[in-house]
Amino acid sequence: MRKLGPGLVLITLVLSCMACGQSPTVLTAFRTEEQAQTHCPKDIVVWLEPQSGLYYFKGHGSYGGSNAGRYACRAEADAAGMHGMPNQP
Repeated sequence: MRKLGPGLVLITLVLSCMACGQSPTVLTAFRTEEQAQTHCPKDIVVWLEPQSGLYYFKGHGSYGGSNAGRYACRAEADAAGMHGMPNQP
């Protein structure tokens, strides 16, 4: 696995919908929750699991819990076609 430098992780997922004619949606993911919150101060920060296309809210057991995941803004995740999971009781 590559060693990632400090600060913003330069992961940009570009998802396009060629069949429906929409322009691609850019989803910026961050290594820390603080970086994501700075990027979108009026939005909710979520934990992305790119392989599954799911995101989790703070308080969920999977929030911040995997090496493959990253933090992002909820509105950008929704626009990119990702789906939220409800929090566990």
